[in-house]
Amino acid sequence: MSHIVVQNVVVQKDVFNAAEQYDLLMRECPGAAIVTFTGYVRDHCDSGCVGQLELEHYPGMTESVLGELGQQASKRFNLKAWRIVHRYGVLDVNEPIVWVAVIADHRSAAFDACQFLMDTLKTDAPFWKREHMTDGSANWVAAKSSDSERRKRWRE
Repeated sequence: MSHIVVQNVVVQKDVFNAAEQYDLLMRECPGAAIVTFTGYVRDHCDSGCVGQLELEHYPGMTESVLGELGQQASKRFNLKAWRIVHRYGVLDVNEPIVWVAVIADHRSAAFDACQFLMDTLKTDAPFWKREHMTDGSANWVAAKSSDSERRKRWRE
């Protein structure tokens, strides 16, 4: 059965409310299987205690890459809808960074699609992160090999 896929990418500086995002998506496209992921700023990293996380991005390109990832997920997992909300700027500990949601007819497709989006977003989207430590130091976050390994599994 052919259907219109509801899709949306939002890249914003302002904090968002995950429950409001969920309600918005459900109003646009109720579905049988909905999976969401919300990522928050951690208070720690390998080098110490984090006070804030700064995210920079490439405007225009970021939205384009996220949109392409959403389209890939939609085709691969036959989604009814998807939405990605990602923040940039200086974020405090425990603030939301990213919210990803997918709607499919079956739970396995929804779980896989959400996982695919997060795994590919982590490696493909043009974001740069700098951790501001509670001791006043700051360091850019290097790409993790574990993220690359997770990304590889979707190429198979």
